[in-house]
Amino acid sequence: MEPVVVKTTAYEGQKPGTSGLRKAVKVFQQPNYTENFVQAVLGAVQPSAAGSTLVVGGDGRFFCAEAVDVIIKIAAANGVKKLIIGHKGILSTPAVSCIIRKYKATGGIVLTASHNPGGPNNDFGIKYNTANGGPAPESVTNAIYELTKNITSYSIVPDLKCSIEYCGLQYFKVSGKEFEVEVIDSVVDYLQLMKSIFDFDVIRKLIQGSNNKAPFNILIDSMNGVTGPYVKKIFIEELCAPSNSAINVVPLTDFGGIHPDPNLTYAFGLVKALQEGEYDLGAAFDGDGDRNMILGKKAFFINPSDSLAVLANNLECIPYFKLNGVRGFARSMPTGAAVDRVAAKQGKELFEVPTGWKFFGNLMDAGRLSLCGEESFGTGSDHIREKDGIWAVLAWLSVLANTGESVETILTNHWKTFGRNYFTRYDYENCESEPSNQLMSDLEKKVTDPAIKGQKFIYGSKVYVFKQADNFEYCDPIDKSVTKKQGIRVLFEDGSRFVFRLSGTGSSGATIRLYAESYEPPTSNILEDAQVALNPLIQIALEISKLVQFTGRTSPTVIT
Repeated sequence: MEPVVVKTTAYEGQKPGTSGLRKAVKVFQQPNYTENFVQAVLGAVQPSAAGSTLVVGGDGRFFCAEAVDVIIKIAAANGVKKLIIGHKGILSTPAVSCIIRKYKATGGIVLTASHNPGGPNNDFGIKYNTANGGPAPESVTNAIYELTKNITSYSIVPDLKCSIEYCGLQYFKVSGKEFEVEVIDSVVDYLQLMKSIFDFDVIRKLIQGSNNKAPFNILIDSMNGVTGPYVKKIFIEELCAPSNSAINVVPLTDFGGIHPDPNLTYAFGLVKALQEGEYDLGAAFDGDGDRNMILGKKAFFINPSDSLAVLANNLECIPYFKLNGVRGFARSMPTGAAVDRVAAKQGKELFEVPTGWKFFGNLMDAGRLSLCGEESFGTGSDHIREKDGIWAVLAWLSVLANTGESVETILTNHWKTFGRNYFTRYDYENCESEPSNQLMSDLEKKVTDPAIKGQKFIYGSKVYVFKQADNFEYCDPIDKSVTKKQGIRVLFEDGSRFVFRLSGTGSSGATIRLYAESYEPPTSNILEDAQVALNPLIQIALEISKLVQFTGRTSPTVIT
């Protein structure tokens, strides 16, 4: 077969965000839109797409199969030597990272819009991961974007027909050279990695019960996303949990109408089931399997900032860290500072980075980071270069098995040792872009004006004294690259703070995120409801930002 050169016209706005290019499905379905972007990705592959090996897979959402077909045909035309593709195009984002690293691939193309809804009227996304298994850095995404702006043609092998319905090798001759496609079992490589990290025997004994201990009942919700096959294999077959311990395990193109975002609002089915008290631990994952939510008995909620801190304080329960040791810890800037206190106690480095998992990759590759997380339900370690939902649940089960305590007891004991960083996030989704941008601009001017320093803000009996503010800027300690304007931080004299960010992971409108955090020492009030404890600070943040006036929103879409 021979490639065909197809003339095309550039589309505006094909700039990859923090996690690739995310748009409505209908945008990707425009003539040549997907083809243009895939050609630009291959053009930006370093050192060259020619002769490369690429991993391809996605969360199974609507348009995934069509996109895989486009990638195969364009990759063949651009001299790619081999594609490794998940069965039926299914690979979780953590599995893509695992496979890139295991087989030393040049990179990978991930087809997902993560936690965004799926279906013909919702979202799709394409993300490129580099040879370390992590999301492409800005140097690569900028190169992709530059190519999309000036593209005039793409190369494709239109007659190439490659089935992804069964596992095995397929060979094709393109321009006299061999082009290989290997369709692999979606779960096998990832399962082997998990078995090398965790003691499955210990976790299995916890779940099954032993030594007069009752079985530990778990309920895992895949939200009809990509993790279904992984959950069935790992938790049901390998760890011997009852078959009804896993729900929504069939990947569906529209996620069955579920919004695949593992939080208290969208995983309401799991929350309701946990509230009844039958289960000791509940967990939910997002569409592509990199995010997680952990619940204890009676739906006791583990804030992701606290989850990161608890795991950091208990890594000796996991064989991988016993073997490899623990280097530093890191969190995204908006994430609560609970892990900072663990790092200080252990004498480990602590890094505060912008939102986006790619910022952790450099630190891991340099051997300075072992565990990291984001308040947006992302937790992970240096075993791959993506956040990893199933890994996080196995880590929690390892801690529970080794301590013999409940989820709630582990967390309350943690607070009694370190104090509590009360934390919450308010999401205002699909706001109009222009007023949202104006809000951020006005807020930055107001809080960086020197005249505001020392000003008192009062709500009820609470008094907050303004200390300092900035628009977060990060200088990467490894490559010295600088990332600016990552969120407006406002800090008060008592250590309380709030942060405003505009999210870059949606496909339409703007999402304003408001984060609020305050610290209470171990001897103080550490058992109050977070929403009650933080309400005065939230009201002050709304007053200073004038969010209601700018957006017309009197309440958030989602509260975490």
